[in-house]
Amino acid sequence: MGLRRMPRVYLIRHGETEWSLNGELAVTGTTDIPLTANGERMVGEMGPRMVGQDKLIHPEQVRHIFVSPRQRAQRTAQLMFAENPLPNCVVTTDPEVAEWDYGKYEGMLTKDIRKEKPNWDIWTDGCPPGETPGESPEQMTARVDHVIARIREIHAQATAESNSPEKVEHSDVIIFSHGHFTRSFIARWCDLPITAGYHFAADAGGLAVLGYQHSSLKEPSLLGLNWYTEEQIRGK
Repeated sequence: MGLRRMPRVYLIRHGETEWSLNGELAVTGTTDIPLTANGERMVGEMGPRMVGQDKLIHPEQVRHIFVSPRQRAQRTAQLMFAENPLPNCVVTTDPEVAEWDYGKYEGMLTKDIRKEKPNWDIWTDGCPPGETPGESPEQMTARVDHVIARIREIHAQATAESNSPEKVEHSDVIIFSHGHFTRSFIARWCDLPITAGYHFAADAGGLAVLGYQHSSLKEPSLLGLNWYTEEQIRGK
């Protein structure tokens, strides 16, 4: 018998928005902008590719979904499961999985931030207060770590309840969130400092898969990165 299929976390970044199209990297956190028409179409195409009985995300395996309060994440979640509803699944709109709070820098271009603060790097400098409080790397680390602790409790409970020797049943978690949250989550899931998030890609509509090695909840791992992005669906 092979290794037991362990619980997973699927991290899905919202689809295309007007700001995510901006090549100058305007930072979008609390601003509640919608998907573009193209973003809606692409997410609608992505769902059937990744969700289904014989697909990466098996509907009956999903135990809990966390969704950012922002409409771009909410709509992405709605479109993703339009053709494959999830039975016996708890869905939570949760501010803890919202994007990094950019504070004063909300809506600014990276180049303009660096005119004010040369060599600014969100991973080490964070964001000062503005209309919202902003978040430092330490604050973001604490928030992400709390989400991870909650998910590991879900995974531990599912593992304790499952009688199957082949897989931990009804144990997967999905998070619909944003770019910097996703990259921060990957780093912290793998017990890396949040600054390591710089090295992970999270394109619009992209999917990251996290889980465990060697059938052990003590060995959290990154299993897949930046799958099913809009660019891949376009065939670029």
